[in-house]
Amino acid sequence: QVQFVESGGGLVQPGGSLRLSCAASGITFSFYAMGWYRQAPGKQRELVAAITSGDRTNYGDSVKGRFTISRDNAKKTVYLQMNKLEPEDTAVYYCSAGGYGRTYWGQGTQVTVSS
Repeated sequence: QVQFVESGGGLVQPGGSLRLSCAASGITFSFYAMGWYRQAPGKQRELVAAITSGDRTNYGDSVKGRFTISRDNAKKTVYLQMNKLEPEDTAVYYCSAGGYGRTYWGQGTQVTVSS
């Protein structure tokens, strides 16, 4: 059974930072591309950042230069370092794993950027 434990979300002021973590089990983690997506109220889910099994990264245009995705295969964990947060970053953030024709999703963690 594939499971994700997401953590690190919360309330932060504009300009602040948060680090999200997603620990995976039930998959051969190192073989999978991992990603973070987000969904704000009334909007479609969108890609925030992704990292391949070979550590190639890809970012959504709105977060380039502010967010960094990384992975630790030994810990089966993917991270999202978020800096210079803006109110527009407020959303539920979802961890995902993709590979072998399947995509798995985490439960999501809320990030709220507000003063």
